[in-house]
Amino acid sequence: MKASTGCGSGTRGSTGGLSAAKQLRPVASVNGIALHSPESRPAADELRERAWSELLRQEAVRQGVIAWNPHPQAPALSATQRQAIEAMLDRAIQLPPPDEHECRLHYEAHKEKFVRGRLVHARHILFAVTPGVNVHALSVRAEQALIELSRKNASAEHFAQLARELSDCPSGAQGGDLGWFGPDECAEELANELFHQKNPMHGMGLHPRLVHSRDGFHIVEVLGRKQGRQASFADARDRIEAQLWQQARTRARQQYLQMLAGQALLEGVALQGADAPLVQ
Repeated sequence: MKASTGCGSGTRGSTGGLSAAKQLRPVASVNGIALHSPESRPAADELRERAWSELLRQEAVRQGVIAWNPHPQAPALSATQRQAIEAMLDRAIQLPPPDEHECRLHYEAHKEKFVRGRLVHARHILFAVTPGVNVHALSVRAEQALIELSRKNASAEHFAQLARELSDCPSGAQGGDLGWFGPDECAEELANELFHQKNPMHGMGLHPRLVHSRDGFHIVEVLGRKQGRQASFADARDRIEAQLWQQARTRARQQYLQMLAGQALLEGVALQGADAPLVQ
């Protein structure tokens, strides 16, 4: 009996130890400031976001932009503090606008993006990639549906039927019909396939391959096209300048954040080599 009791006591003690160890997980920190409590470590993406935010907060404190907070755990930023940090970033990253030569080179290389009034009438079936979904199985199902629609004897109504049955887009209720839309009214990946190729989507009809976007896998059929009019360089000049300046600003902000990460003592979180976010 004593042996049994002793064994039971040992088991209880061991379980308690495991529970305590589970509760006291390693804490990630930036220059000694904790990013979370020992009992609650966030997911990797959220942890990196907190680290970037804390790096900027500490730099703003160092520059006297916001007040120091003596709390040992990273505080949430107020709206006023975020505005102050944005202003600090703007002062640190001052870029000249792109010159005429840069803008003209961009226009000549991407003329297809500067066509006004270009529209397509399309329908699609979306196989949405959501948390926990088996992406491989989803892509196989999408490929099977595409093969089914590609058969010579497939009727026009069959696309609408499958859209109603399979599509994860609200347009499925209308047989997948998206109506008429331009390149600025759809996901970037779809715009690239539909508008920005030299032979976009092979013209009309069912696209012969799945289109991958941030939302998932799309089966797309083009029902109509309006070609639009090529904008002149003079007409597109302001838009190109703004676009190139924004791209340069994004790169410069990311480099600035990576510089801060390289100078910091990071524990339990890896930022070097990771894409720095736009802190807006």
